Amino acid sequence: MPPLKELPTRPDPVRRSKLNRRQALGLLATGMASGLAACSKPDEQILPYVRMPERIVPGEALKFATTLGLAGIGRGVIVTSVDGRPIKVEGNPRHPGSLGATDVFAEAAVLSLYDPDRSRTILHNGAIASREALLGVLTTELTEARSRQGDGLRLLTCRTTSPTLLRQIDGLLQAFPTAAWHAYDPTDDENARQGAQLAFGQAVSVIADFAQARMIVALEADPLGHGPDQIRIGRGFAMRRNDANAFSRLYCLESALSLTGAKADERLALRPEAIEQFAASLARELGAPIGAPELPERERLLLRKILLDLNAHKNEALVVAGPGMSKEVHAIAHWINAQLNAPVRLIDPIDHTPSGRRAGTLQQLADDLEGGRVRQLFIIGANPVYDAPVDLQFEARAQKAQFRLHMGEYVDETAALATWHVPQNHQLEAWSDLRASDGTASIVQPLIKPLYSSFGIHEVLAWMAGEQDASSYELVRQTWRDAAPEDFEAWWQRVLQEGVIPGTGAPAVKPAVSVSPSSTGAEAQEMKNGLSLVLRPDPCMWDGSFANNAWLQECPKPLSKQVWGNALALHPNDASRLGIQSGDLVSIGAGGRSIEVPVLIEPGSAIGVCALTLGGGRQKAGAIGNGVGANAYALRTSDNPWRLAQVSITRTGRREPILTTQNIVRTPEDVRELYRLYQLGHALPSTTPPEQPSLMPRPPKTDDGHAWAMVIDTSVCIGCNACVVSCQAENNVPVVGPEQVAMGRDMHWMRVDVYDQGAPNDPQLGFQPVPCMHCEHAPCEPVCPVAASVHDQEGLNAQVYNRCIGTRFCEANCPYKVRRFNFFGYADGEEYGNLGADSYRGQKNPDVTVRARGVMEKCTYCVQRISGARRAAEREDRALGPDEVRTACQNACPTRAISFGDLNQTDAEVHSRKADQRHYALLGHLGTRPRTTYLADVRNPARPDAEERT
Repeated sequence: MPPLKELPTRPDPVRRSKLNRRQALGLLATGMASGLAACSKPDEQILPYVRMPERIVPGEALKFATTLGLAGIGRGVIVTSVDGRPIKVEGNPRHPGSLGATDVFAEAAVLSLYDPDRSRTILHNGAIASREALLGVLTTELTEARSRQGDGLRLLTCRTTSPTLLRQIDGLLQAFPTAAWHAYDPTDDENARQGAQLAFGQAVSVIADFAQARMIVALEADPLGHGPDQIRIGRGFAMRRNDANAFSRLYCLESALSLTGAKADERLALRPEAIEQFAASLARELGAPIGAPELPERERLLLRKILLDLNAHKNEALVVAGPGMSKEVHAIAHWINAQLNAPVRLIDPIDHTPSGRRAGTLQQLADDLEGGRVRQLFIIGANPVYDAPVDLQFEARAQKAQFRLHMGEYVDETAALATWHVPQNHQLEAWSDLRASDGTASIVQPLIKPLYSSFGIHEVLAWMAGEQDASSYELVRQTWRDAAPEDFEAWWQRVLQEGVIPGTGAPAVKPAVSVSPSSTGAEAQEMKNGLSLVLRPDPCMWDGSFANNAWLQECPKPLSKQVWGNALALHPNDASRLGIQSGDLVSIGAGGRSIEVPVLIEPGSAIGVCALTLGGGRQKAGAIGNGVGANAYALRTSDNPWRLAQVSITRTGRREPILTTQNIVRTPEDVRELYRLYQLGHALPSTTPPEQPSLMPRPPKTDDGHAWAMVIDTSVCIGCNACVVSCQAENNVPVVGPEQVAMGRDMHWMRVDVYDQGAPNDPQLGFQPVPCMHCEHAPCEPVCPVAASVHDQEGLNAQVYNRCIGTRFCEANCPYKVRRFNFFGYADGEEYGNLGADSYRGQKNPDVTVRARGVMEKCTYCVQRISGARRAAEREDRALGPDEVRTACQNACPTRAISFGDLNQTDAEVHSRKADQRHYALLGHLGTRPRTTYLADVRNPARPDAEERT
């Protein structure tokens, strides 16, 4: 994104209207007449349903189970559809990959579905072409390839676990014996794969059970961070943090701050080489015949604490290594886990074909292209021109293939290189199947017919096999016919309804650790001087594939609160040495290549390490994502894709202000007042403030006895932002764009405040989701001159939109700053970018008003869901259940940190949480009596005398 110029704060006098009073009144009359005309019948003929489609009731929502993929791994979801329009994604509680929760990527899928920038038609050299023309060319090319037994034919896909796609690839490779299949995912962990091969002598995948782990050691790993397994791991972590008698302890050694490091009980920031040396020392102390260098004093003290805990908690201790660690360190982690009998399950990899074929690497494909051994290149769902390591020179090499076909949802960087481009269905438009990380399979079923002339991935593979009329639906059903009982149709309907195929989880394998870590060579790592760069997936853009999603572009990054871009994280000491401040634009280079990126001072980074996220700098993402952020792939290399050992940083003399929605709270007095944190085993002081005198009347009692409230457990909140995006999807919260964010006008109804409890250069962060407090003594209510802010009989602080005249008195009087004002018609005629396109209207929730310019808005506790549950209970002549009403943020939370319900029902979860000893009210001393309250954060650091007891 180009640097922001100075933003105008008042109208330009030159551009002021020249209208006089008479002309203005004339225009007003014309506008009134036009408004009345708009209420008349449309010119086009409209027809009602002659026969209502099955199960469709106008305005009534239907829910369907399907699966959304991330990095090839499936997460089961339940999608709400109204009048055939998918509008909201929530987790499927039956699915092991989602467990009823979501993440930011699943929540944002519905916005991507309606993206007008999606590819709409087949292209040949950039010009529109027909399906028949493509099939004719395919027939010619494949006939020639078949005559050579497939020599020169290459298929490149993303990493996939789809049983149907893998079956099709198997069949294709049997038909073309000398062809080759390659798979590439920019977030894949090749070091983990090679480390498992080194440790066990065979390819295995590791499924760690965090719900059974009391002691966790993360070596440059971020298991709580964003990724395909975040939901499952986050839920397991939270389960152990809710049991005071078996409370887990998390050690984290990392080079740059992560969500796992933020939640760690003991954290140490080290260079990656130092972490590898620490891993070797840990293995040596546990009995491995391995050499290791002498550690500095601070690292030795931490090593003693870890050793004590690991030895005391065998069967419940776990060591995990991240993608930035070498394959030798991954092998060390496997060896340690074997000695500890760690709660891990080993399974065969789930991304191979039924005959056992495994995909080749992108490096092998690049070598074949360079050698002129590729004639037909099929790229399905991947974008290697953008995200391939720069040293592979994929764009230049791919042009040596005479026939290049690309299939993708967008006409992206790789589509521009292809001779043929085929638009791909969105996941919510397609039939397919996927496996969760544990191997459990589930069906991907469409919620809507394709909005554009796009095709399914299985159709293109069928075209390659000569089956031009095959449908994705029948291809998926064909895959599962043998797995079903005799009554396939009944089985199929049950699988579609439940969203999970039972009995498909991968069985455990039990290979012994076949290689001693004595030969790993980790002890030979040398510490290097200068700066090194670590790369990580972006918590909002992921690998760049979500760059054109406006919700995710404006979603604050959890640890920096940056939006609309990425920044180079740099330790304050390094920044001071280089004479750099936050917002300075620098050139970072390695291997003769460089990019320009703004700097963000980050005290959580290790000295000598800078960090940058992937996914920025797209050129063909679409109207929303083009030019936003810096492209880290321009520095990435294939030998070590997650780390560059030596980089240089040069000041450009220019500045690019970093857009953030808020600051991290670091002032000790504010942190102590606003964010309660205690250590496990220490007595908790009373957190209930005395009753404050007030002139406000007591809140009225409702006729049916409901008193809605919310409690948020900060001890298990991992700051993932799933609640933020879920609220945005549910409540039609608009995107305002970078210019408005720069003026402090973001519109999120829920934010996640971050508090730093640590030392200046050793942060210990805590996360606090902040919706509206729904105060019983609400300061916003008495100052509104038109009674737009009112209290209802069930304790909700309601906002009456058609009364609001935009004085903003309520916003000024709210101590929690949770109200948002529509300075412009962000969702009503003055949308950012192309967000006003007609297609985006399909995502809007019809149960929630789209607010106009000049209106104040805020969290409503999802009052539409309360109303819907009440109507359902009335139809069935029963009372509301204790936890029947669930808000959007509550459903999204992977760790179940948010509970909502009726305080007057003693068996409701929210009632028991209110009685928890850790319970407190934010700014409770003000006497506002908020209905949204919190449970204090609890950490479990090792005892200071641990080294003396070893």
